[in-house]
Parts: sequence; structure tokens; C-alpha cells
Amino acid sequence: MKRIVFLALMLCSALLASAQVSEIVGRWKTVDDRTGNSYSIVLIYRGADGLYYGKIDRLLVGPRDAVCKECTGADKDKRLEGLVFIRGMHEEKGELRGGKLLDPESGKFYYGKIYLKNGKLVLRGSLDRAGILGRSQTWLRVK
Repeated sequence: MKRIVFLALMLCSALLASAQVSEIVGRWKTVDDRTGNSYSIVLIYRGADGLYYGKIDRLLVGPRDAVCKECTGADKDKRLEGLVFIRGMHEEKGELRGGKLLDPESGKFYYGKIYLKNGKLVLRGSLDRAGILGRSQTWLRVK
């Protein structure tokens, strides 16, 4: 009997975690944590490889043909609209973790974590894997 209860609890927690991640997928309005301004609409999606990605779907300010001047490598001078800046995140306990976040303003990569809090998306970028040295932004769902 204890095994059945344990298995049922494990199944429920796995389903809840999966449901939360499925709510992360979609379109979000970015909100800058420093200024409170919204700059873009981001699309978060699951790739064919089973990992999660995010790209700038639409810029809300500035020229629509703006490019990533500070980026390096293949991202250098790539248009911001369509730029994949959330890369290779996997699902872990109802959150997205383990991938990299590209900051188009600086061209630097950070460790990332994405989760939901009170119906809003929280994106945490950090210098360390533990997420201690970094900052968070809270984004709003686009209806």
C-alpha cells in the first residue's frame, strides 16, 4: 500500500512540474528590471531536440532592423528580431535550467533559470551556475 501511495505522489509531482513548464512556453513581454520599460516580445519554445529556447519575436522600441553589435561569432551583426538568446535549457522540477542566456546589449553569455511566480515569468541570469551572482527580470504573458 505504501508503494502505491508513493508512486501516486511521484506521478502527481511529475505531472505538476511538466504542467508548469508547459505554461512557460509561449509569448512574453520583457520588462527591464532596472527601468521597468518593455523592449520586446519573446517566444519561448521547445526545440526538436527536447530542449527549450527563446527568441526575440518582435522589438517594441527602436528600429526593427537593429542588430547585435556586441555579439561575437555567428551572432555578430545578426538582427535582434529572430535572435535566439535563450539556448539549450532543460526541464528540472518545474523550471527551465542548465542553458545559456545571451545578453544582446553586452554580447555576453550567462547561466540561466526560468520559472513561473504568481503567473509571471521570472528569468534569472547569473555568472555562476548556482544563480547567486546575477539578476532577475519578471516578464508578462502576451495575450
